Amino acid sequence: MRLLIVEDEKRLATSLAKGLAAEGFAVDVVHDGREGLHRAGETPYDLVVLDIMLPGLNGYRVCAALRAAGNDVPILMLTAKDGEYDEAEGLDTGADDYLTKPFSYVVLVARIRALLRRRSNGRPSPRLDVGGLSVDTARRTVHCGDAEVPLTAKEFAVLEQLAVRAGEVVGKAAILEHVWDFAYDGDPNIVEVYVSALRRKIGADRIQTVRGAGYRLVAR
Repeated sequence: MRLLIVEDEKRLATSLAKGLAAEGFAVDVVHDGREGLHRAGETPYDLVVLDIMLPGLNGYRVCAALRAAGNDVPILMLTAKDGEYDEAEGLDTGADDYLTKPFSYVVLVARIRALLRRRSNGRPSPRLDVGGLSVDTARRTVHCGDAEVPLTAKEFAVLEQLAVRAGEVVGKAAILEHVWDFAYDGDPNIVEVYVSALRRKIGADRIQTVRGAGYRLVAR
């Protein structure tokens, strides 16, 4: 899952991004409304965390512009304001939920997961089965047969990208785009490190390397 945080309080934005990345999300951060609107319009995010009091364009206008453009990405609004009229205005412009600062980080994560679950209603089951390997994208668990396989957040995110396209070749660039944020400028071979770790845990024969193209998750 890839999230966008639009928040001008840089310390808060950085803290949220680090926490959510530890939860297994790929997180991008921008600090003004115009950049947030541009980024959300150009990239298919799974959810946007949007502050209301922003330079450039406020959160209400960003939200309204996204909805007017037909973008139905879930939006969780953050604000230092408090009051039913502020909440009503945010929801009226198309936000899906509303959280007033200061807030509990645990509550924020719970709200994000609830919005993502709501978005998945009516879609295929969140459990992906590939020849005895079961990947539950809602509970973020993996089983080989009856045995649970413990994975780190990043390992799970890489496996999830392979599982949703099981049998297909998934390029290294596609994995980087969905699992690491847009600011990542490290060695792209980091993907190989995580694929090697996954092979040790779920079986080397489950992940094939397609030379020059990427990786393929296959059934045994």
